[in-house]
Amino acid sequence: MIRRFLFDRSASTAIEYGLIGALIGIAILAGLSGTTSSVGGSFQVVMERIGDIISK
Repeated sequence: MIRRFLFDRSASTAIEYGLIGALIGIAILAGLSGTTSSVGGSFQVVMERIGDIISK
């Protein structure tokens, strides 16, 4: 049983996919933050609302 656990790679694959998704999200956020001020203002409103939802 321990031997099977040590050679199971499905968890590491899930972690890798999670890291890839996080990096894509960071790249999207970095791309959006470099846009014009009107879009930046809208982005700020969205981020504040997400922050309000998370803090509840």
